[in-house]
Amino acid sequence: MQQLKIINGRIITPGKIINGGSMLVKDGVIAEISEGNIDVPDATVIDATGKYVSSGFIDLHIHGGGGHDFMDNTVEAFLEIARTHAKYGTTAMSPTTLSSSKEDLLETLRIYNLADKQNTGGAQFIGMHLEGPYFALNQCGAQDPRYIRNPDPEEYKEILASTKSIKRWSAAPELNGAIEFGKYIIDKGILAAIAHTDAVYEDALEAFENGYTLATHLYSGMLGVTRRNAYRYAGVVEAAFLIEGMDVEIIADGIHLPPPLLKLVYKIKGAKRTALITDAMRAAGMPPGESVLGGLKNGLKVIVEDGVAKLPDRSAFAGSVATFDLLVRNMVKLAGVPLVDAIEMSALTPARIMSIADKKGSLETGKDADIVIFDDDINIEKTIVNGNVVYEK
Repeated sequence: MQQLKIINGRIITPGKIINGGSMLVKDGVIAEISEGNIDVPDATVIDATGKYVSSGFIDLHIHGGGGHDFMDNTVEAFLEIARTHAKYGTTAMSPTTLSSSKEDLLETLRIYNLADKQNTGGAQFIGMHLEGPYFALNQCGAQDPRYIRNPDPEEYKEILASTKSIKRWSAAPELNGAIEFGKYIIDKGILAAIAHTDAVYEDALEAFENGYTLATHLYSGMLGVTRRNAYRYAGVVEAAFLIEGMDVEIIADGIHLPPPLLKLVYKIKGAKRTALITDAMRAAGMPPGESVLGGLKNGLKVIVEDGVAKLPDRSAFAGSVATFDLLVRNMVKLAGVPLVDAIEMSALTPARIMSIADKKGSLETGKDADIVIFDDDINIEKTIVNGNVVYEK
């Protein structure tokens, strides 16, 4: 039996911090958490030296990092992205696609299954997130308009028949056939999310009542209050705030959402309904300069500067280069959120949204030993996945 003991940590458990605490891990699972020492003479010991010990971060929405994108469609790309983001505290992630041809999408799903079996050196994969291609053309953002289309039952049924790895699919619920699409994927146990949409409040409410329970990157690719023939309509942003049971995810890089909006989301939705995401593209963890959004073969050229990817004419953002440590730091320092709540938004809330909170998302006995150790400025010292150290500073 492999045993790991972490000592001298400020252990962040649900609702409180245990100062000077200890934790015992047996065979990749948390066996005990204590305010004092746990006597296990033959355990491997990690001294946290007074630093924070937290549940690992769970990224529901991520496209790439370290110079790779999941839609490069190579096993190496998947594994390198997992290793890159583990350096920043991510212990689990949902690899995310962009709108593409059906053939490219099927290939990405095929590669996911190969990479998942080999992924032992980085953040764990918890299922694919398909972002598109069923979007509103007006709200495609940096998604390639060539591939934007309405839900096609023949197409999505073929895609879903090809794999069991899809756990989430983001779509615009106002499109013809989108409600039926949502019902179909929910019946398959797949999370339906609202994204890149021209929906107004009434559309969003209908979508929620039919199973769309998550707003993808809130504020980005969706309407706020809008006018139609002089009449004002609430958009998906307001719907997400007003519908109590709707979860939201936010790119807390401080750029996609500036501090006042981070504060507003936290004030209205709270830690239990808000998940932090990087939405990172391949340039995350890389120096500024030219990059590519999406796969190398069919991707979009972008410029990375000022901590964000932009279209070449700088008319719009074209993706995030955030890492998860930055998200937590920003929520604490820019939005004034208590650290315990910032961690909940990074771990337990994402785990609940993805229906894996029985195994992940908090430091509790019986859960997977996905652990991150960091200092007061959220600089990552160690990342542990299933009891194995995959990164140390």
